[in-house]
Amino acid sequence: QVQLVESGGDSVQAGGSLRLSCAAFGYTYSIDCMGWFRQAPGKEREGVAQIDSAGRATYADSVQGRFTISQDNVKNNLYLQMNSLKPEDTAMYYCAAAPTCRWSSWRQISSYNYWGRGTQVTVSS
Repeated sequence: QVQLVESGGDSVQAGGSLRLSCAAFGYTYSIDCMGWFRQAPGKEREGVAQIDSAGRATYADSVQGRFTISQDNVKNNLYLQMNSLKPEDTAMYYCAAAPTCRWSSWRQISSYNYWGRGTQVTVSS
């Protein structure tokens, strides 16, 4: 089993920045793929960014150029640097992990096996 714990969520004004962190515990050696998802009230959970152990990353169009996903493989930590935040970025952000990356379907919940409980990001205009 793998446990994921997110942190770093906060309330910020539009244009501001936040850095989310995700700590992974347990059988982390079995994980090659990690990602960030978000879910706004009344909306489905959507993929934000994904990264594999080699550092290859992909992003949703809505965050491309503003968000950066990164990882520290030694400490088993995942990060999401969020810049130029917009009110529409307001959501609960979740960390996710899987044994392998599914690049063609990475934005689907079913592509991941393990989930954290989330950290809230609120962006005010």
